[in-house]
Amino acid sequence: MTMSASLSDNFPNHIAIIMDGNGRWAKARNKSRLFGHQEGVKAVRRIVEDASELGVKCLTLYSFSTENWSRPKAEVAALFGLLRRYVTDDLDTLNARGVRVRILGSRVGLNREMLRLLDNVEKVTETNTKFMLNIAFNYGGRDEIVRAVRAFAQDVQAGDKDIDALDENLFASYLDTKDIPMPDLVIRTSGEHRISNFLIWQTAYAEFVFSPVLWPDYSREDLQDAINIFSGRERRFGNLDAKEVA
Repeated sequence: MTMSASLSDNFPNHIAIIMDGNGRWAKARNKSRLFGHQEGVKAVRRIVEDASELGVKCLTLYSFSTENWSRPKAEVAALFGLLRRYVTDDLDTLNARGVRVRILGSRVGLNREMLRLLDNVEKVTETNTKFMLNIAFNYGGRDEIVRAVRAFAQDVQAGDKDIDALDENLFASYLDTKDIPMPDLVIRTSGEHRISNFLIWQTAYAEFVFSPVLWPDYSREDLQDAINIFSGRERRFGNLDAKEVA
């Protein structure tokens, strides 16, 4: 499914979220980090439904980065288990709602069970068109670009591509997000103000909203507030508007 570019300049048809704060949320309640991640999954369920109901067409969630492998093994295993449970438990519901699920990121380091699970959720939902849910799992923006460069170089070496034909559009076709519109709005929760290697190429002209709310507490109202902030901004893409030209 190829989704068109933004239907409206003052509405974010594609929202990307850096879900941050599960650990701090749990610590504030004297709970384990795993408990915080479990509550974070509940927030995912809410926000996926809320985003669709609010008119968003595409949602990308940063769930596990390539840097997260450095966390304690028990926590990494728990994060993998939560994704497995979410995909398994929610697949029928997502499919019934017309949600297409795509998994962004490297498949290197994932075991056969996880690979089969991810391939299955993409295959089952690939013809759905009502809403697109992208889960960035084992994902890093720099890693994505390196993988794209390597894939293009291999095609050049094989004689399938001409290096002189390379431009931004051709390069983008090698990214995990090919056929997905660029994000209009990026939200980061928990009060942090950085993108943490998330969609580096794709967010060149996205608007950013940083929320102090920890991810497990992020609500429909918080999402609506972010959309309202976006809608009140005048987007610029390096050009001048008619008034400035005059």
